[in-house]
Amino acid sequence: MVMFKTKLSEFRASEEFYTSKLIHRHIGAIAVLILISLLSSLSGTPDRHTISNCWEGFLWGLADPVIGLDCLVGIVAIGLLSSVFVRGAVIAGCFVLAAVLGIVIHLFHLNFSGTEMAIAISTIFFGTMLMMPNQPNFMVLALVGISAGLFQGYADAESIIGAGIMSLVAYILGITLTLFVVAMSAREIGIAMGMGEINRILPWKMSIAGFAVCAIGIVFLSNSII
Repeated sequence: MVMFKTKLSEFRASEEFYTSKLIHRHIGAIAVLILISLLSSLSGTPDRHTISNCWEGFLWGLADPVIGLDCLVGIVAIGLLSSVFVRGAVIAGCFVLAAVLGIVIHLFHLNFSGTEMAIAISTIFFGTMLMMPNQPNFMVLALVGISAGLFQGYADAESIIGAGIMSLVAYILGITLTLFVVAMSAREIGIAMGMGEINRILPWKMSIAGFAVCAIGIVFLSNSII
C-alpha cells in the first residue's frame, strides 16, 4: 500500500512537471511571436505584399496574423478567455473561421469600413474581460470573437489583392494554421494555469495580462482615430 502511494505521488509529480514544461513552451512560443510583432511594427513592415507563388502565399499567411501587435494580442486574449469553458475550443474555432470568411469577403470587394478601429475595440474588450472577476458569457464572447475574426481577416486580405488563386489558397491555409495554433496555445496556457477556471488566477496574472491587452488596444485605437 505504501509502495502504491509512493508510485502514485511520483506519477503525479511527473505529470505536474510535464504540464509545467508544456506551459513554458507555449509561453515561450507566444513571447517570440510578440517580439517578432514588435520588431516588424518598429521596422515598418509594408501592408501590401508581392505574392508571386504558393510558397510566398503560405509564408505570408503564417506571418500576417503576428505582424500586427493588436491582432496578435487579440488572438492570445481570446484563447485565454476560451479556457474558462469546457467547449471553449469552439470559440477559438469560430474566431478562425470568421477570419477566413473576412478574407473571402474582401476578395469579393465588399467594403468594411473602420477595420483598424474595430480590431482595436475588440482587443480592448478582450482585455477588459480578462480583468473582470466574473466569468464571461459564452455567447457574448463567441459573438465578439466572430466579429473580431471577420475584421481581422478582412484587414489581412488587404495585403494580397492581385495574387493568383493558388497563392490565395496557400495564404488562407497559412493564416488559418497560425490563428489556430496561437489561439489554442493560449487556451492551453489558461487551462494549465487555472485548471480551466480563470477566476482562480485572476487576482494578479490575468489582471496584468488584461491590462496589457487593454493598453495595446487603446494605443492602436488612438492611432486609428488620429
